[in-house]
Formats: sequence, structure tokens, C-alpha cells
Amino acid sequence: MSKIFLIAGPCAIEDKEMPFFIAEKAKDICDRLGIEYIFKGSYRKANRSRLDSFTGIGDEKALKIIQEVGEKFGVETITDVHESYEPAKVAPYVDHLQVPAFLCRQTDLLLAAGKTGLGVNIKKGQFVSPESMVFAVEKVKSTGNKKVWLTERGFSFGYSDLVVDATAIHKLADHGVPVVMDCTHSVQKPNQTVGVTGGDPSLIETIALSAAATGASGFFFEVHPDPKSAKSDPHTMLQLDKLEPILEKILKVKQAVS
Repeated sequence: MSKIFLIAGPCAIEDKEMPFFIAEKAKDICDRLGIEYIFKGSYRKANRSRLDSFTGIGDEKALKIIQEVGEKFGVETITDVHESYEPAKVAPYVDHLQVPAFLCRQTDLLLAAGKTGLGVNIKKGQFVSPESMVFAVEKVKSTGNKKVWLTERGFSFGYSDLVVDATAIHKLADHGVPVVMDCTHSVQKPNQTVGVTGGDPSLIETIALSAAATGASGFFFEVHPDPKSAKSDPHTMLQLDKLEPILEKILKVKQAVS
């Protein structure tokens, strides 16, 4: 990994065209700025609040799109896995696996992800201390796979809000792995009565710059050219044309504190 890397893409693979459009724009930005780029897209959304929420366009179809994005643009790719049978199924299509925050303590899932030999990004649960994430790291590393990252994405604050602890990145880094800041899910306002997660995307930049100052190696953004029209996480995604200015500021902060 380079000193700074970006994980970015749509929340979910919604269609054939959008992933390619986003990946092309993000890669162009990263090439200009000298940032390593990893394309992210969830092939299936398994943790929806409502039964009628969008979950995907079909597993194999979505996985092939992610694979094609990686091949066309020469970038690494990552997608979420939710159950212990999924890592082996997904591994042929991607370069890295991501374990969602709600599932960061699921031993069978972590072991299955580790056994693929791919990079494993474990998102810290909203209910878990940074210090206790060492056990999730140890589970993956017990398989012989040392390619582990940890991602900070906020702490539950009451029933319907999250807060970000500026000390969490430093504490996660003590586990000897790269630390990523999830700058978009951290602005969520979960458990809304309408059954769709809310959020405040005006705070995305603030969270990103704070993470840059406190030692994050990677930055995670779900992006979309028109977030309000997205089928998943429309209230928390970053508008695509705002990505480059934020990354430029991140680089300036990194330079200032180095």
C-alpha cells in the first residue's frame, strides 16, 4: 500500500453503467493526485432495515461487473461479505473482502475471509471499542493471512446517531495494521422510523480531515453523481464532484502533520 489510499465507489452495484462511470472518474482523480485507488461496490446488500429495500441486481451479475471494472481500469476491487460461505464464492471476482461493522465479531466469517488469502478490511462495529478490535485481527491472522485492515466508522450515540472519536484511529493503529476512515457511513443517522437510514453528508469533509490529521492511512467514501437517486444509502453518499476537493485537502493535512 502507498502512504494514502482511497476506497471508493457506489454503495451497491445498481446497474451496469454506474460502476464504470464512478470508477473512471475516481481513478482519474487518484492518478492526478498520486493516491492508490481501490474500487468498492457491494454486490449484495444483506443488512437492510426493511424487507422491500433494494438488495442487488443478482449476485453473479454484480460480481462480474466488479471484476470487469477492475480489469478495465487496472484497479484493485473490494466488496462486502456477510456469511461464512460467501468469501470462497466471492474471492475469484475481487482483490479484497470487507466485513461489515455489524459482523466484525463473527468468528466463522472472519476465518473464512482470512482463508481466501485476499486482503480483509474489517469495519469496527459501532458497539465495539478500538482496543477490542485486536481480537478480530487475530482471528483473520490465525489463518496465516496477514493482509488485514481496520476501518473506523463511528460509535453509536443513543438510538439514532453516531459520533466519531478522534482517538480511535490511533488506538486501532496500535494493532499493527493499516487504518481506514469510513467518511460516509460515519455521518449516518440510523434507526429512523421510516426504515431508511438518514445522515448528514455536510459532515463528510470534517470527518475526513480529522482522520487525516490523526493518522488514517486509507479513506473510504461511497460516492455517486446524484446521491438522492441512489438505491442504497442516498442520505450518506458523497456527491462525486466533491471527491477531488476533499482529497486535495486530505493531502494538504497529511503534509502539514508529517
